[in-house]
Amino acid sequence: MSSDAKSNANSLGAEKIAGEVAENSKRPEPTFVHAGVDAVLMQFGEQLDPCMPGFLASLRAQIIAELNDVVYEVVPSYASLLVYYEPRAIGTYDLEQVLNTIASDTPWLCSPWSADSGAPGKLVEVPIYYYELDDNVAENDMAFVCEQTGLARNEVIARHSGRDYQVYALGFAPGFAYLGALDKALQLPRLANPRKNIGAGSVGIAEAQTAVYPQASPGGWHIIGYSPFTWFEPKNHELTPVQVGDRIRFKAISKAEYEHAKAKNQAQLGGAV
Repeated sequence: MSSDAKSNANSLGAEKIAGEVAENSKRPEPTFVHAGVDAVLMQFGEQLDPCMPGFLASLRAQIIAELNDVVYEVVPSYASLLVYYEPRAIGTYDLEQVLNTIASDTPWLCSPWSADSGAPGKLVEVPIYYYELDDNVAENDMAFVCEQTGLARNEVIARHSGRDYQVYALGFAPGFAYLGALDKALQLPRLANPRKNIGAGSVGIAEAQTAVYPQASPGGWHIIGYSPFTWFEPKNHELTPVQVGDRIRFKAISKAEYEHAKAKNQAQLGGAV
């Protein structure tokens, strides 16, 4: 299956994630879209739903466990699973029937913020330094965010760090995790003119999402801070420390901790900014 199918699946979710979080969450029935000769896209509606990532993580694991002889990869996104299979081993119709049955048997766990051991996904704490309004950083939109939202800096920090986020999708760049849902008071459109380069570790917000740029790259999100957390390790067996269905909790750190982490990272990169 080509990478275009993965991109299309993520694009569908990215277009819809700007909307409101689903209220009175209820599991939608799956619909199926052929995504080439060896893949089926399994879709569960088009809304950003805090219950969906945990459900997709559980469903993905169950599909792999039950169909490992015919399915060789399952890629989750916002509200879908892209299922790669061996077409010589099973027909599309038969596969869809089996997938539908597995989905029906997978629990719809609607308590994603539960601290119970059975809660879907793991909780990962991520340190972040929230920029001062006058910090001399190439990408510092804290003053703009405060102006546009009418919130003081400490209110922006409190709202951004005051909730746990679901990992809805991985994409755009290796280790780039789309996190949601952002407090409504912080939701702003993307930049009209994206920057050509945003530094690694930059923490951004856009529409209903937040994320940390794992590497330097172009981007159109509003940057409000920096995180020394490592989101992509190409030498590790697990390339990213988080997966769809995991939860992220941001923890504010001091400017001294930020400067120490920044200096350490730059030293590891040979002084590169």
